[in-house]
Amino acid sequence: MSSGIQPGGLHQLPHPGTSAPKQKTAPASSGPSFQEVLNGQLETSGGLKVSRHAEKRLHDRDVIVTNEQWQKISGKMEEARTKGVKDAVVFTDSSALVVSAQNNTVITAMQRNEASDHIFTNIDGTFAVND
Repeated sequence: MSSGIQPGGLHQLPHPGTSAPKQKTAPASSGPSFQEVLNGQLETSGGLKVSRHAEKRLHDRDVIVTNEQWQKISGKMEEARTKGVKDAVVFTDSSALVVSAQNNTVITAMQRNEASDHIFTNIDGTFAVND
């Protein structure tokens, strides 16, 4: 039998007289961790991410968001994050976007007049961005 984690989260010890497999150790790194590099890149990019789903909805529903609106939304999302908002609905004059403030990502998008027919769940913030 080999040592390791078995289904159900139980650990199995090797039989007496056998040695446990040797684990490779990663060489010590003097540079930043992957997570630190990733976080740094996200902070410096500063732009909103658009999920594939949202990208498809933007295209299919002919939702147009100007560069100026994207910048305003990005700023408002930063403000929302500092106030503890995780997920929000953003209204522009012509569209409604569901965004994850935590991930700085647009989740879905629709024309503003379509929004009146939808029920938004799991939302803990709302803000508007005018043209």
